[in-house]
Amino acid sequence: MASGPKAIAPPETEPPGENAGATPAFASPPCLACELDPDYFDRPPPLPERELIAFLNRLIEAERAGAKTLAAFRRSAALAAVAADLAAVGRDEARYVAMLSRAVRDLGGMPSAATGDFFAKATAIADAGERLRFLNRGQGWVVRKLTEILPRIRDASLRSALAEMHRTHVENIQRCDALIEKIAPGA
Repeated sequence: MASGPKAIAPPETEPPGENAGATPAFASPPCLACELDPDYFDRPPPLPERELIAFLNRLIEAERAGAKTLAAFRRSAALAAVAADLAAVGRDEARYVAMLSRAVRDLGGMPSAATGDFFAKATAIADAGERLRFLNRGQGWVVRKLTEILPRIRDASLRSALAEMHRTHVENIQRCDALIEKIAPGA
């Protein structure tokens, strides 16, 4: 009798002893990827604590410089017409110095007591419109830095506080743009 090719049994769809139709359990962590936040893989790495403290201290120095600059601007005769509006922006700057200082302490750091060089540069400008434009460039710097860093902040409370700071600075830039128009229309 002629023997033909040996028939090969089809592979089993489930390992012997498993329940038919049951969802298989996987042991490796990558198999749990479906349970992760969809943005997980697109996020930049978290900012190390030491770098975060240094960043927050740099913001403290910038905000302190902004608060002192706005106090000086309010006393300026050239900006007297918009002093009340400048006071509101200055209060925001001072409020963020306090918030950032708390955040640095919460992280175990020491808040900076320095004032950024922005103050000396801003108060050296004589023209009122140019002073406010320079102030807006400083506010814009804060907005850019916060935009860069926010995705790397993992602490939800700090990220929320910094996001509010970002929004406030954007609003204050718009407010100062309106003040520039008020004191130097068309300039």
